[in-house]
Amino acid sequence: MASISDTLIITMVVTYAVALLLFTLEAAFGRRTEIAESRRWRRRAYRTEEGPPPEVITTERAARRTTAPRNTLGRIALFVTGAGFLFSLAQVITRGLAAGRWPWGNMFEFIVTLCLVAVGSLLYASWRYRARFLGVFVLVPVLILLGIGVRWLYVDPGPLIPALQSYWVPIHVLAVNIAGGASMVSGAAGITYLVSHRAEAKRALGEKVAGIAGRLPSPELLDRISHRFILFAFPLWTFGIIAGSIWADEAWGRFWGWDPKEVWSFISWVIYAAYLHARATGGWRGQKATWINVIGFLTVMFNFFAVNYMFSGLHSYA
Repeated sequence: MASISDTLIITMVVTYAVALLLFTLEAAFGRRTEIAESRRWRRRAYRTEEGPPPEVITTERAARRTTAPRNTLGRIALFVTGAGFLFSLAQVITRGLAAGRWPWGNMFEFIVTLCLVAVGSLLYASWRYRARFLGVFVLVPVLILLGIGVRWLYVDPGPLIPALQSYWVPIHVLAVNIAGGASMVSGAAGITYLVSHRAEAKRALGEKVAGIAGRLPSPELLDRISHRFILFAFPLWTFGIIAGSIWADEAWGRFWGWDPKEVWSFISWVIYAAYLHARATGGWRGQKATWINVIGFLTVMFNFFAVNYMFSGLHSYA
């Protein structure tokens, strides 16, 4: 199983690299085409003055439209990305079978699982929002992280250190993994928003915008995608911190110790909470809110890799 898992890692990296190339070609040379989110059904009810039934339900289709680069290469890229996702899922399963435990017990396994969730989130965004244009912005960090994991963080599958032998650890790490993967897509959408917003500002001044920046979809769609993924990720991030605190109490007899990992997790939580609060009560939209989101995303990535690497080493994640 260990050799199969290692082979799948290489296959997965190559597959994602091919998909990235195809997404980039579509972004650079695809024709700017109108796209619409997947259609949603809106139900309305009203009462008739006479005769049954007392209520009549009508439905109508609603779809928000924008433009984005489109060609056949993008559809192929999405198919290749789906294949890479299946390779990644198979790698995680075989790694767990080889280790005889849940397969996210060290930094290498954590990175692979995080990238699995990020690519899954990209596939969902491509279906729900027709947002395959995010493929370039998501697969670049995915490939960088996988390269770092394979080159510097790889360890052979084996048993966990005693402090990690608690059922709260897989719960904590899985919640954080899912939240982190969703925040990667949200962060990618936020960064894409900033590029698109700048391009729109240049167009408003009569300047010509060339290259990929000139082909991106509307900032409004990117802002909506970024917000929706944070709405999904934030409760999981909150639960992950709580589960980690319960595990810390089991392992070391305290819920919170203000070590760097806990502090940076809390900082990330505060930033995302401020982002959601500003949107809900302050009416923040667009550039101001997106900058908070991007800062939160960078904080999460810093916590995952810089802080955890420095203070957890290569053989454990917590």
